[in-house]
Amino acid sequence: MNSKIAYIEKELVSLREDLKNHKLYKQLNSIDDIKTFMEGHVFAVWDFMSLLKALQINLTTVSTPWIPKKNTNLVRFINEITLAEESDVNKDGVLKSHYEMYLDAMQEMHADCSKIENFIQDISKGKDIIESLEKLSIDKAIKDFVTYTFNIIDANENHKIAAAFTFGREDIIPDMFLKIVDETTVNSNVSFDNFIYYLNRHIELDGDEHGPLSLQMIEELCGNDDKKWQEVLDVAKTSLQVRINLWTAIEETLKSKKEPVLA
Repeated sequence: MNSKIAYIEKELVSLREDLKNHKLYKQLNSIDDIKTFMEGHVFAVWDFMSLLKALQINLTTVSTPWIPKKNTNLVRFINEITLAEESDVNKDGVLKSHYEMYLDAMQEMHADCSKIENFIQDISKGKDIIESLEKLSIDKAIKDFVTYTFNIIDANENHKIAAAFTFGREDIIPDMFLKIVDETTVNSNVSFDNFIYYLNRHIELDGDEHGPLSLQMIEELCGNDDKKWQEVLDVAKTSLQVRINLWTAIEETLKSKKEPVLA
């Protein structure tokens, strides 16, 4: 492993442990808890696609005249992920983005989709992302999470976008959710087919190949530029911290719903 990558991963250990051992997970005990989680998390599912699209725009050719890129490994990596994330096959054989699959799962579980849908409706009309976020009645941590993502995208520096993409996204959720769903479906009349399919696809596609290739992307974008390597570390740390903040906000929401109402 590249020594600089090894150094970054060592520097991220504490934040990753904080995320892995977050108290949120102990609050996820029922389908209602998962619904509350999804209503906040869906914004992170959505904004991941803009990180990916920023990389596709910058690292592949999406304009005419077409010009070949030197690193076809990265071109293939970005295009493969885009294909899967933007136009995967759902459980019924219909082509949908993973974001749309997530919404289907929310609707199937009777989670509230109105806030993310109102937000998407606003920005599809050309309204400013941050202004549209501010209008929403959602936790500040969700707004901060999305705002940070778009601050990185707007900076338009590939190594920073790649850092947020590579180090800033969680991979422990699917296994945990499958366990919760498995334990609760026995005593529930709600269907979770779309959610279970989404989680299994997430696990299947997030294989051994994508991790090493994303690290290779970081190496090639930074080269021997120490300033870029430091900026990658800074972005990675902040990306994990805003994720932790998001988890904390959802945890507090769950706790408040479970607190007994005093007469």
